Amino acid sequence: MKKEYIMGNSAIALGALAAGVNVVSGYPGTPSSEIVETVYKYPHEGVYLEWSVNEKAALEVAAAAAYSGARSMVTMKQVGLNVASDPLMSLAYVGVKGGMVIVSADDPGPISSQTEQDTRMFAKFARIPVFDPSSPEEAYTMIQDAFDYSEKYSTPVLFRPTTRICHAYASVEVEENTTPKEYEEFIKDSKKWVIFPRLSYQNHEMIEKRNPEIGRDFSDYNGNFCEGSGSKAVFASGISYAYAKEYLKDIPDVRLCRIATPYPFPEKFALDCLEGVDEVICLEELSPFIEEQLLETVGRFGLSLKIKGKLSGDVKAAGENSADYAATVLSKFCGRETPANGIDLSDMPSLPVRPPVLCAGCPHRASFYAVKQAMKGRKSYFCGDIGCYTLGNAMPLDMVDTCLCMGAGITMAQGFNHVDCDGVCFAFVGDSTFFASGMTGVVNAVYNEADMILCVLDNSTTAMTGHQPHPGTGRTMMGNVVEKVSIVKILEGMGVKKIITVDSLDLPAAVSAVKECADIKGVKAIIFKSPCIAVTKPAGKVSISDKCINCKKCIKEIGCPALIISDGRVSVDKGLCTGCGLCSHVCPVSAICKGGDC
Repeated sequence: MKKEYIMGNSAIALGALAAGVNVVSGYPGTPSSEIVETVYKYPHEGVYLEWSVNEKAALEVAAAAAYSGARSMVTMKQVGLNVASDPLMSLAYVGVKGGMVIVSADDPGPISSQTEQDTRMFAKFARIPVFDPSSPEEAYTMIQDAFDYSEKYSTPVLFRPTTRICHAYASVEVEENTTPKEYEEFIKDSKKWVIFPRLSYQNHEMIEKRNPEIGRDFSDYNGNFCEGSGSKAVFASGISYAYAKEYLKDIPDVRLCRIATPYPFPEKFALDCLEGVDEVICLEELSPFIEEQLLETVGRFGLSLKIKGKLSGDVKAAGENSADYAATVLSKFCGRETPANGIDLSDMPSLPVRPPVLCAGCPHRASFYAVKQAMKGRKSYFCGDIGCYTLGNAMPLDMVDTCLCMGAGITMAQGFNHVDCDGVCFAFVGDSTFFASGMTGVVNAVYNEADMILCVLDNSTTAMTGHQPHPGTGRTMMGNVVEKVSIVKILEGMGVKKIITVDSLDLPAAVSAVKECADIKGVKAIIFKSPCIAVTKPAGKVSISDKCINCKKCIKEIGCPALIISDGRVSVDKGLCTGCGLCSHVCPVSAICKGGDC
């Protein structure tokens, strides 16, 4: 064993390696992305590793490995679990042979997601166990337990870290030498592995009988424990347990009960914790999951005690918890006037609001601006998608009218077209998102004779989640160089007749391409191709000459962070400027030029 100072996601990855994982698949999504990347960076001989095209594909790859008796782990964020839910629901019925852990990282806040979802609710919906770590150290050991429970009960298991666990750092004792599990070949048995209605019925009955047994087993799990004594109890899970523990360290007459395995609910453990208690408060993120389970337990056993939490209005219903918020809630519950830490934050000024923006020199800014210029005076719909380019909604670009979920922009553009044939309908999608969930929408558009323009913003990476490779980059997580999958050839094969590839930073050519496609009926595609500024930085900077009339059009039109006001004049922040030259096309008096002096 050796001690390493690592991120929570790294602890999960190293814990999986210590458990003998054989196959790791996933789709990048903050806050989970670093798990797969850590496996790649650490010794992992004999472990197959891949970034899949989406979460559904990742889960199905991992499931087949588990059918063979191998241990597999699949990673995603909570929104990605929606994409993987189709195979997950069936897999819950079929079961597995080797341990299979599905890491679904929740994002309370949300900090970088479309929704606040609670994976614990999905575990209950799918009728499979879920583990809820409260620290990086615990995540390391708990994921190993998750593999053991998965094999013990022949079921996939959900593992639910949240952002503050995924991205926290801690010193963790980790195994120095790990080896993958030995396993046999897949044993064919259509009565077990081929899902049919009769089999589903039988397995559903089996699951409902099995889950109470797992709940009893979880009651003895060492991750569930109760500290302190008294007539009041705090039930907590995840990072909220750490907040509660910090607050209650000097308050011995309140019980702190930790729920590490929320489903199947460890009922016997909970009943033991409730003995002699007359008031409970539940501190958890995001849903009132533990609160509801306790209410059911108390009702079923006819106990007389008061349970507080989100449902009672004593804990906020949305957003992530914090140490300060937990202190506020618990101080009221414990009958104290001020938080135990004694710090008065009432006069602390609010933090400045810094909305996210496209990076200086981002080619997406140029792509959006080209479409905006080409469509001046024409009624248009701009359907966005999930990725960096969602930030095209910010002023002054204001080029994203809708953003629902991955791939939805392509099909929503078709919906607008079918109810308003006079508008020009655009769908913006990134190269990675195109592979993940965009292709089906294009087929739908061609088949149903939609009139729309698909704009693929191809920056040759998965930028928003940390520059992971995808099928269009020509490399895999196994380190292999492979043939790039051509988006143009895919579109041609789908039947898209008009496809134009243009450099995003060549504004005149880009505007011309948009105007040309806007005057053609049917499904058209423009590939705006230019590498992400964080991957390949262009050489040089732009300069502003004395010809500048200080009209500020460059700032007002494109909103590049590198264009600033200094001493009342438009200036260039040389530390941010990448020399992309988009602003030189915008200047009405040609006062901006690329490289050198104008």
